[in-house]
Amino acid sequence: MSTRIPMVDPDRDPQDPLWESSGDGEGAIELREAVGKSQGQIVRERFLRHRGAMTALVVLIAVIVLGFSSVGFWFVPGWWEWAPGERPDPELHGYRVFNEGGAPTITMPWSEEGFGIGPHPFGQDDIGRDMFSMVMRGIQTSIIVVVIIGVVATLLGVLVGAIAGFFRGAADQVLMRITDLVITLPTIALGAVLGAIFGAADPVPLALAIGAITWTGLSRLVRAEFLSLREREFVDAARVAGASNLRIIFKHMLPNAMGVIIVSVTLTMSSAILLETSLSYLGFGITLPNVSLGLLISEYETAFATRPWLFWWPGLFIVLIALTVNFIGDGLRDAFDPRQRRIPSVRKLAAADRRLERARANQTGARQ
Repeated sequence: MSTRIPMVDPDRDPQDPLWESSGDGEGAIELREAVGKSQGQIVRERFLRHRGAMTALVVLIAVIVLGFSSVGFWFVPGWWEWAPGERPDPELHGYRVFNEGGAPTITMPWSEEGFGIGPHPFGQDDIGRDMFSMVMRGIQTSIIVVVIIGVVATLLGVLVGAIAGFFRGAADQVLMRITDLVITLPTIALGAVLGAIFGAADPVPLALAIGAITWTGLSRLVRAEFLSLREREFVDAARVAGASNLRIIFKHMLPNAMGVIIVSVTLTMSSAILLETSLSYLGFGITLPNVSLGLLISEYETAFATRPWLFWWPGLFIVLIALTVNFIGDGLRDAFDPRQRRIPSVRKLAAADRRLERARANQTGARQ
């Protein structure tokens, strides 16, 4: 439900509770920024002001675009010269088969050669395969797995939590006991079994199976939120108006719980990429001929001492994706939580103090 903050007279008494804040002028800043805006606009502006979340969002989008455009996806060709797993032919590619033992050809701007990527910016493995194309394919697979896990876990978690929190009684008891049973299952062990069954053939069934066991935390959060929302006045008003249970759940209550859902989903997706990496590293997740970032680390762990770049690049992108998703979730939490208060800068506090002084002077002159 969308609500708007009413307009406030800027010349009203600063001692009025609307001006009250933890610091002189701080509440006035927050109030002025929220005047006449819907809840969605306020949330969007709070998120856009979160520097960490916005930086993480830009970095994540750049990684996704790079991963899917460089080596191509599905029937769309990529712009990179080498295909994932391609072994260069010495007769066709000459010196580019190996470059100083397969070392990365990328050069930094401060080097003598200046910035350049060369034919193999991430280096080559022991048989000459280009690591950049392999890492980009691994990014594609890992992103697809993470997104599918997030979607499946969200659908199951929201459905179970909403039904349990709204209907309570027997439905709540049955669904929560099922949730408790799934929580007790060791995720890594169960994921290893599912990975052994589905991982070698296609990453999509593996992601669906993992998503089916990672929804429990979200279901508990949604249940708690629905238990609170079902006692609110707008739910009673919807019942009096003759709205059905499904309409109340999906039209009135679910939009009010989106903050909790979105934040939980981002954290679930961040955990999902680490889970997929762990399973692939142990040999129970994505397996050849498919490629994932965890599988690359597993394949080249023995080369860490002699060719560390084979280990660095997959690990770097795993950490990068997990961190960016976490930062985005942190920004969404701050944006949706009304209790999160942004500390204004010294400049804004000084400007607010000047406005308050002018308002007091104007009111004093009007009274005289």
